[in-house]
Amino acid sequence: MTDAPLRQPATPPHDCPACPRLVAFREEQRVRRPEWHNAPVPAFGPLGARLLIVGLAPGLQGANRTGRPFTGDYAGDLLYATLLKFGFASGVYAARPDDGLELTGARIVNAVRCVPPQNKPEPAEIATCRVYLSSELEALPEDGVVVALGRIAHESVCRTLGVKLKAAPFAHGAEHGLGSVTLFDSYHCSRYNTNTRVLTTAMFEAVFARVWDRLASKSSE
Repeated sequence: MTDAPLRQPATPPHDCPACPRLVAFREEQRVRRPEWHNAPVPAFGPLGARLLIVGLAPGLQGANRTGRPFTGDYAGDLLYATLLKFGFASGVYAARPDDGLELTGARIVNAVRCVPPQNKPEPAEIATCRVYLSSELEALPEDGVVVALGRIAHESVCRTLGVKLKAAPFAHGAEHGLGSVTLFDSYHCSRYNTNTRVLTTAMFEAVFARVWDRLASKSSE
């Protein structure tokens, strides 16, 4: 991995044909809601960012509708509020891709770029989309940090980096040194997890406080 020169990571085409089940679902949504994005959702944030946040997949009425990761559903409310609090974003989050929100030093991508039925991608779909996650990880600077939101994102990052899952088990708040990358784990910031108190705002913010400290300490070395 290198932080120079900056290059544009690979992005799936608008009509990506790679996963038949996801293609069929996407086409259904295009008929029902032609005004929605209904396509693979690109990464959001500047190239060269030292923090890469990896989510699961676009939400049907969130990123699949708006075309920006975590925009338009509850998960985005918590995620972007946290990024704003810790200085990884600037502006105001208004759950719209034209709200003017900017990420500063962070980039967000999903392990699966297309919305899956019931928000549950199949293992083959996760594996197929891993080529794009690999491209994002390759563009991460040498001292980069990854935050995986949920077990699937965690496992996809590990597999992309060639790390055995037993060597880096998922747990909320866990920290794994994976070569030049440090991986932090968090439960996904979904409404279900917050409503059931599996994840609280304090728990989520605690992860990003440690990430901020880690990046700050690396900057001072």
